[in-house]
Amino acid sequence: MRSTLTLILAFFMATPSQASQPNRVMLGKPDENNEQAFIDIHVPPKPNGTSIIICPGGGYGRVVAGPEGENIAVWLGEHGITGVVLHYRLPQGRHQVPLTDAQSAMKHLREHANDLHLDGDKIGVMGFSAGGHLASTLATHATTDELRPAFTVLIYPVITMREHTHGGSKRNLLGPTPSDKLIKQFSNELRVTPQTPPTFLAHAVDDKPVPPINSKLFHEACKKHKVPSIYLELPDGGHGLNGYQGPSWDKWQAKSLTWILDLPK
Repeated sequence: MRSTLTLILAFFMATPSQASQPNRVMLGKPDENNEQAFIDIHVPPKPNGTSIIICPGGGYGRVVAGPEGENIAVWLGEHGITGVVLHYRLPQGRHQVPLTDAQSAMKHLREHANDLHLDGDKIGVMGFSAGGHLASTLATHATTDELRPAFTVLIYPVITMREHTHGGSKRNLLGPTPSDKLIKQFSNELRVTPQTPPTFLAHAVDDKPVPPINSKLFHEACKKHKVPSIYLELPDGGHGLNGYQGPSWDKWQAKSLTWILDLPK
């Protein structure tokens, strides 16, 4: 029979400490489908003031909140950055829904920056795959400084809704028969202006589901409008970069972290 001390130790080893749990904040109210967006705020032990809204991918048909959300927040926290995982509602053809949720997250962080020990001028956004499309939408569709992130990190992102798009993301976001106007509206390479925030992009050359031309189109648009931009071309890894591990995964993390920490104060 196991001793009482052994059982107590096993309990504490298996149960995460309260301090390690993210602070969950519900955004807005439940919609007509009884769905409600929320954010999980991971405050690091020694926050440096920078925070990043993390938009996981999933083709706008699901939210891959583990490897492209919570795990990213933990990694950022190791470097003093507050990671804010956005659990956005799935659009199901309601093209404004994910953007509305991302904007709500941005508003919440700006309004509560002091309480969260954040610098309101250092709130960035990071997105993966379809989450990269959402992150770039937040960056390029902002109508006020309050809604515009300070910087953008896009990892194997869907950018365009035109020829080189990801079919599933386009269908889930815009519906089966979107108009040309709607396609152009959410082709974010067409939305870049001089006000677009500095952007870091990374994409594997062998990504088949989301071709790297998506990142290249955005990078070229940034250069055209004199927006600071870095495009990191990764030699391999495909979509998801070998299951979120290996040299290409490590490379974008190291390069983007240096880029974030070196941004003008």
